[in-house]
Amino acid sequence: GEQEEQWLADAGLSTLISEDSEDVDKAVLLSTLTRTQAEAVQRRLDSYTLSRRKKNKTPPRDVRDIFSSPIAQNLLPETQNSKDLPHNSMASVGKKTFSAVTPEHQRVAPKEEFLITDIAYCEQAVIFMKQAKFPLNNIPHRKEDGTLPRVICPKCRLGVTRIQDLSHADMKKVRQLALIDMTALCDLLELEVKRNKTGKRKIAESTLFGVPLATLLETDQKVRPNTLIPLVLQTLLSFLEKKGLDSEGILRVPGSQSRIKLLQQNLETKFYSGHFSWDEVSPNDAAALLKKFIRELPDPLLTAEYLNTFSAVRDITELRQKLHMLNLLVLLLPEPNRSTLKALLEFLSKVVNREKKNRMNLWAVATIMAPNLFLHKAVPSRLTDGTEKGQAEKAADVMRLLIRYQDLLWT
Repeated sequence: GEQEEQWLADAGLSTLISEDSEDVDKAVLLSTLTRTQAEAVQRRLDSYTLSRRKKNKTPPRDVRDIFSSPIAQNLLPETQNSKDLPHNSMASVGKKTFSAVTPEHQRVAPKEEFLITDIAYCEQAVIFMKQAKFPLNNIPHRKEDGTLPRVICPKCRLGVTRIQDLSHADMKKVRQLALIDMTALCDLLELEVKRNKTGKRKIAESTLFGVPLATLLETDQKVRPNTLIPLVLQTLLSFLEKKGLDSEGILRVPGSQSRIKLLQQNLETKFYSGHFSWDEVSPNDAAALLKKFIRELPDPLLTAEYLNTFSAVRDITELRQKLHMLNLLVLLLPEPNRSTLKALLEFLSKVVNREKKNRMNLWAVATIMAPNLFLHKAVPSRLTDGTEKGQAEKAADVMRLLIRYQDLLWT
């Protein structure tokens, strides 16, 4: 029951398995859950109950008991029939949004799709599955061509909020709800969400490379109090934006190993003193060092807990549901990881936008960068099944979505 107990704690629902049930914040949180989310919580409680070994522990309460208040009942959408949805939200988008009658592999990819945000993602999945005439995960995977449709996030009745608009306290509540919605969505899509524990590892003795993001930021915020990403990464990205965006094969063409090693050593010793000069640095060497920085983080940038769930997005058939899952996973990342990922994706998007100059299209950039984010020595990867080529394609497919639709993921 450790997994379920940890999940309930992370979701802010640990009082469901404790004697203290007077927590007002938890009651408010529970009152916002949809039916599908409540069912996901109940499954974790049931699993916890079955795995309890100590008989003197208080039995978990039934989630249905919590939804007895009128306010909770009003907040829960009926998913038995799509006509019960609010008319000013998903139902108003009409057949254009949920044209799920024809299997994806038989219809032409649309030029535009809509990302609806004022209905819980797991409830949208319930509606999609009811309208569709086929099981979602039994569709043969169709290899995507080079084009991805434009996805629009229409202004909904609740407005649009970006992550940076929220306080730390608000983001804590958002993360709890995101975890519940993500778990409910995984249950519906039959995706395994078992999280890896972060093991204790020896931290590198260096000052910049192989150092945890939180440690780097603690040091950097003494120099620049409001910085959200490590200063060395900011400097690398800034240099590459000025000198490398138009360089043919940037990120692909390897730099000189001896120069890269020397460059790293010089950064380690001179970066904080301000004596390091970028004048003679090759863009290809700097790009190699950028990949090395991401790859050598002691914990994966996408975190040990959620790395394999990010990878599992490749197994989802519908594009909208892939984006739903990625959106929720980005919300779940710790702030240093989320801010660093955002800065990296913004840079990679700029590389793709200069494709005519640098000959680096979206697929090329995704293929090269994916192993640095998705394959980490600290986490056994679900991508290791199959050939090496198959592993790379799976990771690159998710990486491509992260780069292409990054603007939606911080909503």
